[in-house]
Amino acid sequence: MKCSKVLIAEDDASNRENLLELLTNCGYEVKAFTDGEQALEAFAQDRFDLMITDLKMPRMGGLELLELAKEIHPDCIAIIMTGYGSISSAVDAMRLGAFDYILKPLNEDIVRLAVERALSYAHIRQENLLLKNHLQEKYDFGKLIGYSEAMRGVFDTIRKVAASESTVIIYGESGTGKELVARAIHFNSDRREQNLIAVNCGAIPAELLESELFGHEKGAFTGAIRSRIGRFELAQGGTILLDEIGDMSPALQVKLLRVIQEKQFERIGGMKTIPVDVRIIAATNQNLDLAVTEKRFREDLYYRLNVIPIHIPPLRARKVDIPILANHFLTKYNHSNKKTVTRITPEVVDVFMRYSWPGNVRELQNLMERLVVIKESGDICVNDLPAKMMAAVKSDPLPDAGICIPEEGIDFYEKVSNFEKDLLLQALNRSGGVKNTAAKMLRLNRTTLVEKLKRYDIQTAS
Repeated sequence: MKCSKVLIAEDDASNRENLLELLTNCGYEVKAFTDGEQALEAFAQDRFDLMITDLKMPRMGGLELLELAKEIHPDCIAIIMTGYGSISSAVDAMRLGAFDYILKPLNEDIVRLAVERALSYAHIRQENLLLKNHLQEKYDFGKLIGYSEAMRGVFDTIRKVAASESTVIIYGESGTGKELVARAIHFNSDRREQNLIAVNCGAIPAELLESELFGHEKGAFTGAIRSRIGRFELAQGGTILLDEIGDMSPALQVKLLRVIQEKQFERIGGMKTIPVDVRIIAATNQNLDLAVTEKRFREDLYYRLNVIPIHIPPLRARKVDIPILANHFLTKYNHSNKKTVTRITPEVVDVFMRYSWPGNVRELQNLMERLVVIKESGDICVNDLPAKMMAAVKSDPLPDAGICIPEEGIDFYEKVSNFEKDLLLQALNRSGGVKNTAAKMLRLNRTTLVEKLKRYDIQTAS
């Protein structure tokens, strides 16, 4: 992990040396300067994760330094040090964009906590900035999900709920893209400029999850050598994703229910009640209805979370999306690995369509990355596929081509429309998106094909 870089501007030699020693011992890369002008020059030449500056210094004070530093790097994170008599000036510094202020004489524990909070915020903000920079690529609904009716329904729900404040719960098997759907909701919401914090409730031991979510005070339990803020505080004003919510312990379910109802909580070992303004998105691969029946999940929490449920179907239930996703990953990994794999042959597409994909989209993505890296160039052929996949496909009978009409009947026009759309998509994928070739494959005139693509709002590259 990259070592965080901290800049100190402090004219008092004793304070400066103490800070330098303290933060260096904490594992940070620290540079210290005696006044604002020296610090500004260093700040302009290098990139620091955090600036700590005294409010009053000769030649250039902390407020001027902060203002000029913000002109160089608008996202600069700064902590102001001030005496008791200068708190109003520290408040002015906060208005200029300072992250926090520390009162003198300096307390080592307070300094450590303030620096930890500031760097945690900087790290999360950087992660979210990277996500936002790739937002158009990652959350283009067509590229990410495809054209199946099931996923169009999911995406329509995302559009409707993104702008709301309602709690959302996402159901789906592992690998179906629950976290990507949660991110799509967040980044299309009014909270998109704030943090999205994800917590995997199933990956963190139950005894540590409470501290991870709500934080703790120093001395709250054995090993709590310093105070720590939790994920709810880091998500303030934004969104928190509680992944694998079904694995949360009953005791912690009670505390989460209180946070949802009262919008406040206390850190472990703390007396101060902290108000919280976050949107909650939960996700699970479990059947929570069954978990409620079996008394493994609280019924009252279930109803609090299950306000807007989104069910992501497994990949085997939306096979029309398989060729689209496979070609998307082919392009992606060709680009990222500087390879020239030309296409996926029709025979491979047939295998993909017959395979059950127990790992869902994640399994398809991993397979395509492996195939592109190993193949390097040319076509991906059946011989390139894993033996395990080929064995699984050979052991399965061919899918029934007929349509079984249930007793309650079917919508004839909808069924025919879906079948026609499936044929169009298969032809486009087999032809690599070339309309002339796809039209010949379907024995259609090119103009007829184009009209049908427009009717179904199917976008193509050619």
